[in-house]
Amino acid sequence: MEHAQHGYIGRKDDYLRRLRRIEGQARGLQRMVDEEAYCIDILTQVSAMTKALQAVGLGLLEEHMNHCVVNAAQESDAAGQEKVDEAMQAITRLVRS
Repeated sequence: MEHAQHGYIGRKDDYLRRLRRIEGQARGLQRMVDEEAYCIDILTQVSAMTKALQAVGLGLLEEHMNHCVVNAAQESDAAGQEKVDEAMQAITRLVRS
């Protein structure tokens, strides 16, 4: 079965680069805790990592809205509404995190 191309595919390398950077930040946080760094310094890095993850999430959401939701809406009203509902659930999860 062939899968539809996801909206983020055009920027896949960018997302992978960002996620690798976030992975490095996570390792850095582990090292900071292991080395018993100052609490505020660790919290500053947690904040930076959180912002980086939020930026990836917002970018993926934008790609989803511009590609998947638009394509579904062109297919039919019901398919479009289903994708909008799905996107709203994702937005709610992002806002709560």
